[in-house]
Amino acid sequence: MINSLLAIDFYKTDHRRQYQKGTNLIYSNFTPRSFKRYKGNQNRLVWMGLQVFIKDFLIKDWNEGFFNRPKDEVVNEYKLFMDSTLGQDAIPVEHIAALHDLQHLPILIKALPEGTLVPAKIPVLTIVNTHPDFFWLVNYLETVMSAELWKISTNATIAYEYRQTFIKYAELTGANKDFIVFQGHDFSARGLSNREDQYKTQISHLASFVGTDTCLAIQGARDFYNADYTRELVGTSVPATEHSVMCTNIEVIKQALDKNGKWFSGTRLYYIEELQYDNTHTNTQRLAEIAYIWYLITEVYPTGIVSIVADSFDFWYLMEYGIKVLKPVIESRQPNSLGLCKVVFRPDSGNPVDIICGKEPVYYAGIPNIPIVAQKGAIQCLWDTFGGTINAKGFKELNPKVGLIYGDSITLERQDTILDKLMQKEFASSNVVLGIGSYSYQYNTRDTFGFAMKATYSEVDDKGVNICKDPATDDGTKKSAKGLLRVDNINGKLVLHDEVTKKMEGGLLQSIYKDGILLVDTSLQEIRKRIQNDN
Repeated sequence: MINSLLAIDFYKTDHRRQYQKGTNLIYSNFTPRSFKRYKGNQNRLVWMGLQVFIKDFLIKDWNEGFFNRPKDEVVNEYKLFMDSTLGQDAIPVEHIAALHDLQHLPILIKALPEGTLVPAKIPVLTIVNTHPDFFWLVNYLETVMSAELWKISTNATIAYEYRQTFIKYAELTGANKDFIVFQGHDFSARGLSNREDQYKTQISHLASFVGTDTCLAIQGARDFYNADYTRELVGTSVPATEHSVMCTNIEVIKQALDKNGKWFSGTRLYYIEELQYDNTHTNTQRLAEIAYIWYLITEVYPTGIVSIVADSFDFWYLMEYGIKVLKPVIESRQPNSLGLCKVVFRPDSGNPVDIICGKEPVYYAGIPNIPIVAQKGAIQCLWDTFGGTINAKGFKELNPKVGLIYGDSITLERQDTILDKLMQKEFASSNVVLGIGSYSYQYNTRDTFGFAMKATYSEVDDKGVNICKDPATDDGTKKSAKGLLRVDNINGKLVLHDEVTKKMEGGLLQSIYKDGILLVDTSLQEIRKRIQNDN
């Protein structure tokens, strides 16, 4: 069990004695100070994650690991740790014993509603002690508060930007906007830090989308944001193959084909007479892949949606010839009870822009004397075989029996390029689903949006002191606000007022947590509505 008292940097341990004698109040804020290191184009941050921090750390961890344990046990544990690491009696423990006697964290957190879009330099929360003896606790919590909060908001902002780009191209190409919540799919789980990261951080993706393969994020939405996945669509995915499945089955079928040109499975014999092959390794392998996909979409998934990874060996051969063989069975599949019936192909290697959209003509050794089908791109290949419709804005929409998802090496920049190139080829943006992985969601830091927690006001002997950080060696990014703070919405824009009176303090910053109690319990549904209403 992690000791919540130790979720700090060492230097926090003795700040209590460094403050001016008579200090009875510290007032701090948490603010995204700068967007200059952000890779995208958003100029506002999606504020999210406070409720996770409150429920998981301030309430659960502090109660289980501190307040609900015997006082002598937790105080002695703290003293032993400090004596062993900083020296005998280096850190007094009377204030720790007094906090245990109080049986709650004496702090008040005010914050903007989660789901609010916040520009740089606007504080998302303020924190102040509610008991004069525990002024030291406010900035004692800085380390863990910063560590727990920056990433959820950062990833929520990245997801929001993906969403905004999908909206932009849906409007340009006449695509159905209702599809957008499925169009950005969370593929990040395996590249995150750990399962707790999946559980807590990736709720952020669900604020903008419902497509996800990160199961723990849906549980996190239930536990932290009251999302009932038995009654509402919190997150969803589809059955899908992986390379181990494809390669194993292809090899088994290929071996059978090498012997007699037939594949026997159960009580069914599969012949693919439309495709000629010469018993060479390559062609037998191609035939085996087509045979397995045939089996998969008729026997295992005769209805509904199934996603098939299609680059195990020869993606372009499959896109040019294989899908023609598979066309009759794909088109004969019937919708399930939800009205779903689609075979989705998933390329998983190469340059995603070229794979999806095509590239300049070259020649392909795998198909002698035939210009590379890659110059058409996967979407064009599907259109050439399955066709589709032309929407009201004149853009092509694929036959709903087929689709494409690409989740390897997708970035915000590539997303925009892909959708723009499809538009130039007169394809609607809804023809592709993009998997958003850990490159988008993990290659970030607290500095991506310049998050920092700084004190701006204190009281010494009950007299107010406005304080401000303003380093002469900085470019202005680190300059903090001063005094008590208030945030207002003026003509649709969030505005910060500092050095306000106690009566004016807060504004849109509303009380969320006080003395161990969560005062506002926000739902994921509310966060989604705030984001949607801001579009």
